[in-house]
Amino acid sequence: MKRFWSDVTVQPVDGGFAIRLDSRPLRTPSKLPCLIPTAALAEALAAEWAAQGAEVNPDAMPLTRAANTTIDRVAPEHDAVAAIIANFGGTDLICYRAPHPEGLAQRQSQAWNPLVTWASQALDAPLVVAVGVVHVAQPTDSLAKLDAAVRAHRPWELTALHDLVSISGSLVIGLAVSRGHLDAETAWPLSRIDESWQVERWGEDAEAAAVTARRRVDFANAARLLALVRS
Repeated sequence: MKRFWSDVTVQPVDGGFAIRLDSRPLRTPSKLPCLIPTAALAEALAAEWAAQGAEVNPDAMPLTRAANTTIDRVAPEHDAVAAIIANFGGTDLICYRAPHPEGLAQRQSQAWNPLVTWASQALDAPLVVAVGVVHVAQPTDSLAKLDAAVRAHRPWELTALHDLVSISGSLVIGLAVSRGHLDAETAWPLSRIDESWQVERWGEDAEAAAVTARRRVDFANAARLLALVRS
């Protein structure tokens, strides 16, 4: 898409804030009004549009993508999206430990045991830790508590939580960021214990490094979305 506007403004409206490209109100791909819940998020989203050059670069607009996703998909299907996220609790990354080598197992324990403890105490969701990759059933009550913690998120928060969880592979890590127990910079390496171990020993090719870098940026953007929605 070519840039067709000169000025980007934020306008308070009933229920939130609207963004205008010159005189045109911003809309989602489904043609719904792009109504933003907080001034901080609206200003940040407007800055993405203002920073575009002659041609629009969607990759440089993560907050706009999040807004479109929230309004068009997450808000109308809150329960379905929440269920997808909550399902990660049954196979959470932090609950599966390597049988060997010993160094990796120790690193996993040092990184993930405090998160298992946090889930038990802060979320009232004790989790079973297994050695190996064979699936182990988590306590039904714990899964219910995790599910409730996910469903407590409003649509904009749920969009951010979805990315935090799906990128990290851990519902507990995602909820820890959402609840302010971890910041994104601290949480990211906790989700990459296995990968970091392999890179240290065997190196990393350029393509894999690029994928990791993109995922790290997406993870940070999800945490930023949470902060702006709650500001």
